[in-house]
Amino acid sequence: MDNITHTLTGLAISQTGFNRKTRYATLAIVVGSNLPDVDSVSGFWGSVTYLQHHRGITHSILGVIGLGIALAASVYFLGRKARSKPSRPPLEGRWLLLACCVATGSHLLLDFTNSYGIRPFLPFSARWYAWGIEPIIDPLLWMALLAGLGLPALFRLITEEVGARKTGFQAGAVISLCAMVALWGLRDFSHRRALNMLDSISYHDAIPQRLGAFPGFANPFDWTGVVEAPQLFYVLPVNVINQGLDLQNARVYHKSEPSPALEAALGTRTAKVFMDFARFPWSQAIPTQAGTTVIIRDLRFQRANARQGGFAIRIELDQELHVRSQEFDFSGRFRYD
Repeated sequence: MDNITHTLTGLAISQTGFNRKTRYATLAIVVGSNLPDVDSVSGFWGSVTYLQHHRGITHSILGVIGLGIALAASVYFLGRKARSKPSRPPLEGRWLLLACCVATGSHLLLDFTNSYGIRPFLPFSARWYAWGIEPIIDPLLWMALLAGLGLPALFRLITEEVGARKTGFQAGAVISLCAMVALWGLRDFSHRRALNMLDSISYHDAIPQRLGAFPGFANPFDWTGVVEAPQLFYVLPVNVINQGLDLQNARVYHKSEPSPALEAALGTRTAKVFMDFARFPWSQAIPTQAGTTVIIRDLRFQRANARQGGFAIRIELDQELHVRSQEFDFSGRFRYD
């Protein structure tokens, strides 16, 4: 998920009661809810290195526990040296440790909900796992969290204005987290419905080998379906409220035949990293005057009505199949025919 969602979730978790148990709980939880993304520094060594290491060991079960312990120890050490008002809660090491581990664990859970996925069992297994119900950025989730955190703040200002007793934030925080879980339930139901719809239609006598449904930007009822058949892929829009699917709305991606150019491209470091990550890789070998351009994209990030999509690599080969250049792109700059 995006870091705004991680931060808002951390604020909500802190206001459920952790902020009353130990000093610096809110600071520690907000930092901890974003801390696993420290692996983003790998981007300084290029986009391929970023893809290889992002959501790696810091997004594993062992990683978030280790980060939680390290964060708690750091906050506790610095907090003991800092002066604080007597009215604030004491610095409790056990509660601080629990708060930090809950914060880093919430990051892992949130990232598991989207189709990008996580590798929770590193360093023992590099297998990707993804619930696949949430987009990377979900405005509905922002609204649920902001409403739960913002309305109590507004009520607090109003009660202070009229001289009444100050209201707390705990109820709003709990409501916002419950709204998040409820949204997950709705999206999970919609996701299962989309998968059932994809599995219920005929693909011109082709037997589907694999299929997936991937969330749209905001509408929990809109999905992009990806179906792999022996010789091709179908990418089609799915709306679970509408009855039935129409293959006329699908974009068809024919699989490339094995070739020396494709084999040479797959032997590069960029391709190996990408193929380890991709779930529905589709390749295209395009002859050029200088040699061959090989583009491989992960169709789970491809919208049905778009000729461009993010998460793709491009390998430039010369006439002798030597690699001239290789690059990975998130944004979808690589077009295809």
